Amino acid sequence: MDVTDHTGELDGQPVFWRSAPAEGTPTLYVHGVPTSSDDWLPFLALTGGLAPDLLGFGRSGKGGQNAYTPEGIADFVERFLDMLGVERVKLVVHDWGSAALIFAARHPERVERVVIVNAVPLLPGYRWHWIARMWRRPGVGEFVMGLSFKLTARRILRPAFAGPVPKPFINAAWRHFDQGTQRAILRLYRSAPETKLAQLGRELSRIDAPTLVVWGALDPFIPPRFAQDYAARIPGARVEQVSQAGHWPWVDRADLIRRIADYLGEN
Repeated sequence: MDVTDHTGELDGQPVFWRSAPAEGTPTLYVHGVPTSSDDWLPFLALTGGLAPDLLGFGRSGKGGQNAYTPEGIADFVERFLDMLGVERVKLVVHDWGSAALIFAARHPERVERVVIVNAVPLLPGYRWHWIARMWRRPGVGEFVMGLSFKLTARRILRPAFAGPVPKPFINAAWRHFDQGTQRAILRLYRSAPETKLAQLGRELSRIDAPTLVVWGALDPFIPPRFAQDYAARIPGARVEQVSQAGHWPWVDRADLIRRIADYLGEN
């Protein structure tokens, strides 16, 4: 189906999103760091729905006044849906898109079905990976960002994939990796020590929608055990570990796109 681009304004900031026609309840796709709604194009083509660029990323506003925090992402999701007049969604989250689960826990009546894909754990026991630890350190994070080049990005992300880093993926992410996005990343990670992640997930058990937790088993950033931990926290959730797949598992395993689409279409 056709995917279309849109722009609007939310709280004085430009917002970019993509949409495709959907039958029934639309799916909301929420990306993570450092990407954008580009991640979700093959999903939208199958399922329809909505995929915004979060504030600070892609083509949305990157003002310094934005709340680049997990709570800020959850608030953005709620305001974005309200702006479009969308009352109820199916929800797919990846990486820092997990902050949208805060919205789902606040408003379980607005979420019909959930898919969690290699998402930042809003759970106890997680320890930030080495890149995040550098980003979280004042001065060091700015220095690392200042040294970011397309070649170094490819080398850093190499372990995140089972095979070679796809050039289209790097090109899409690099296209929007400007100073505004770099600032958003630093603020987001610095707003979230591990103890806070655990606190943010205390209400996940309020999510009562059918939930599928999908995890690329080769993820170097978030160990696969957190898939089980998510499923233990959300009633009735089930886990699918994906072999030979990394942090963006659908990039390594294109068959996963259809699998998730089929799950979203189940009654």
